[in-house]
Amino acid sequence: MKRKIINIVCILFGLLFINSGLNKFFDYMPMPEDLPQEAQDLFAALLSFGWLLPLVAIVEIIAGILVMIPRTQALGYVMIFPVLVGVLLINLINIPDGLLMGIILMGINLWMLYENRAKIKPLF
Repeated sequence: MKRKIINIVCILFGLLFINSGLNKFFDYMPMPEDLPQEAQDLFAALLSFGWLLPLVAIVEIIAGILVMIPRTQALGYVMIFPVLVGVLLINLINIPDGLLMGIILMGINLWMLYENRAKIKPLF
């Protein structure tokens, strides 16, 4: 039963990040109009780099795919961890409305990293 729950969580987590990565390329989900000015300035600064958001999008898509494959889940969760740290910090500092979602996603990531600790242990 535990493995089924983990598989469902991994599939949903992976689909969320694949969707997020694809949105950065195709822009099919509009940004909320009620974003604080600080957040709008931050996103404008990120867009000004030109290469940063496509890099994050590629990492999100690849990690989302890896997370959905049981054999490569550990690598996917390690890859997505820095992105989630950024999401958490942006929500903590600039957009507090999304903080709950960031905490939930980081909690899932940490839980899955713990579940895959035997595979991740050689990294340390």
